[in-house]
Amino acid sequence: MNYTLNQLRIFLKIAETKSITKAAEILFLTQPAVSIQLKNLQNQFEIPLTEVIGRQLYITPFGEEIAEAAKRILEEVATMKHKSLAYKGFLTGKLTIAVVSTGKYVMPYFLSGFLQRHEGIDLNMDVTNRYKVLKSLEKNEVDFALVSVLPENLQIEAIPLLENKLFLISNKSLSGKVLNQKGNIMENLPLIYREQGSATRQEMESFLVKKNITVTKKLQLTSNEAVKQAVIAGLGLSIMPLIGLKNELLDDEIEIIPVKGLPITTFWHLIWLKGKKFTPAAKAYHNYLEQDKNSIIKENFQWHQDYH
Repeated sequence: MNYTLNQLRIFLKIAETKSITKAAEILFLTQPAVSIQLKNLQNQFEIPLTEVIGRQLYITPFGEEIAEAAKRILEEVATMKHKSLAYKGFLTGKLTIAVVSTGKYVMPYFLSGFLQRHEGIDLNMDVTNRYKVLKSLEKNEVDFALVSVLPENLQIEAIPLLENKLFLISNKSLSGKVLNQKGNIMENLPLIYREQGSATRQEMESFLVKKNITVTKKLQLTSNEAVKQAVIAGLGLSIMPLIGLKNELLDDEIEIIPVKGLPITTFWHLIWLKGKKFTPAAKAYHNYLEQDKNSIIKENFQWHQDYH
């Protein structure tokens, strides 16, 4: 056997998510990179770890046993690392954060400096939909959550991190038609929505109601990345968070369409349950944000401040 810890870590995430795509997103890897590591691990076993039926990936019973073994191995490795660093006087432990999907463009910048400063802290960051983020928080499964709309049904505390601005966007080919439209452009051209429950969709629908805009041509997609690619391809317009559009704006793949009442502005908040007892790692991170968040914004998000 010649498997690596990286292969075990990737396979464990595949087993947990039942998806190569989701595992790649959580691990901040490309899908081909994850597929290659899965293949390299599989080559060391004669019995299949996974099987694909239709389009769904399943973990075989043997694969489930290997995933359990991988989990134990990785936990022991983490324990060894923490003990070694603790003996040297470093802060150790695990920091767990649930992040709504668009927050993947925000959260890493508020983590990198902290993790470089405290190499003994391991990060577990789950990037998922808003419903799952809030459920993880409600069940006290995470230290913090990143959201753009504060939940009304939970007792929480929060640190505001960054403005979340939503603009109407189009690609180059549609922008000319948009500017020549008579009446409300969002009534006459296809409008692309996020899925039900998305905070972006909630803000978008609230804006349409306030402006008494009736949308006759609707498309629905399940991620901001999918919506962005659909806009670039010319399938329609959408109201999207600016935070995920930096490269496309710089490359002139999309344009912001000026509309009265836009942008919609909310705030990215890092939230936690009121009364939560922080671990040393979580407490250190809370203190880090209180002290350094303004310098992080100035260094990494000046471009974001220029759009208003």
